[in-house]
Amino acid sequence: MTVKKVTTEQERQDALRIRQEVFVYEQNVAPELEWDKFDDSPSTLMFVDYAADGTALAAGRFRITQGYGKVERICTRKNARKQGAAKRVMEAIEREARMRGLRQLKLGAQITAIPFYEKLGYQVISASFMDAGIPHKMMAKNLVYES
Repeated sequence: MTVKKVTTEQERQDALRIRQEVFVYEQNVAPELEWDKFDDSPSTLMFVDYAADGTALAAGRFRITQGYGKVERICTRKNARKQGAAKRVMEAIEREARMRGLRQLKLGAQITAIPFYEKLGYQVISASFMDAGIPHKMMAKNLVYES
């Protein structure tokens, strides 16, 4: 399993395809809500976890806003869940954030995904809110730097 920071059009298409499968088809998020201006922004980074055979398993998006890292669109193909793919994507995003000197990451977690993020050290920092018809809560993690 290998997480790649998206640098090619094929890798980008892999990330977008996973998002379409998970969010648009599986969770019925309207396509106009799933795709946004950040998908084409040069400051947005995407990550994809690949199996040894090259199959794309999970994806996520990362960008810097207002002095913190924003983690977005973390998703795993249905047949690849519970195998660590999303965790690997999150770890890659956290490495990228540290490399850029960020002190905090935030994300909007679907309520059902909160336990996953809590295991990674994120804490709930908001009340519930709706995003694309799905209940979410904001979560944050302060990044620790080893000296």
